[in-house]
Amino acid sequence: MAGLTVLDASVLLAYFDAGDAHTDAARAILVEADALAASVLTLAESLVGAARAGRLDEQLQALADLEVRPVPIGDDAAPRLARLRQETSLKLPDCCVLDAAETVGAEAVATGDGALMKAARERGYATP
Repeated sequence: MAGLTVLDASVLLAYFDAGDAHTDAARAILVEADALAASVLTLAESLVGAARAGRLDEQLQALADLEVRPVPIGDDAAPRLARLRQETSLKLPDCCVLDAAETVGAEAVATGDGALMKAARERGYATP
């Protein structure tokens, strides 16, 4: 897979949880992508378990090692997110994934969520 891939929390959660049924698929996605990015909201979602387990610094370092680029939610994001929510009926965290993909000009959106995958494909993103 070439180009920039925006990650959903489901992929990051599977990557960091060796017991997850989707760990191997998540690892393949992260290894095959040329570049990785994720909305700061997505990153926060993926870090909750690590914070709870006292491993936040460890997981932050792992994200840095993977070179996952954080995509900020800018001051001008509210109307874009509202439009995405209205058009897709996705929850706002999923809209943040699509908004991040649009913001950085991603080629792919990696997710394990069927509704988000469908919306990403409809917008022309590859979904590994």
